[in-house]
Amino acid sequence: MTPFGAKLRQLRDIRGVTLSQMAEELDVSAAYLSALEHGRRGRPTFAFTQRIIGYFNVIWDDAEELQKLAAISDPRVTLDTAGLSPKATQFANRIARDIHRLDEAALDELDAVLDKRIERKSRKAR
Repeated sequence: MTPFGAKLRQLRDIRGVTLSQMAEELDVSAAYLSALEHGRRGRPTFAFTQRIIGYFNVIWDDAEELQKLAAISDPRVTLDTAGLSPKATQFANRIARDIHRLDEAALDELDAVLDKRIERKSRKAR
């Protein structure tokens, strides 16, 4: 499931809306919505995300959050390491090979390390 898919399911659950009901209102198939929730489809377009925002009458921060989640919810990520160091290419391939072995705690840990390193580098650049 993608971050967007998890949020979409949460919105449906909170509002008591079935996949079929939502699909009919948005003029898409329930199979498409299910695939979108489960990460078997690419990330939704900006226009479709706007339709979902309108459907749920989501405003302000919640609408912005949904757009951000859509942007980071491509289940088929491609990393281009051309022009980077051999170590970067090795690391990208390692992540691709081993990500399925990591639990949520390990992913949170790695995410925190990356955030810390990027923040440190941006402070040095100032």
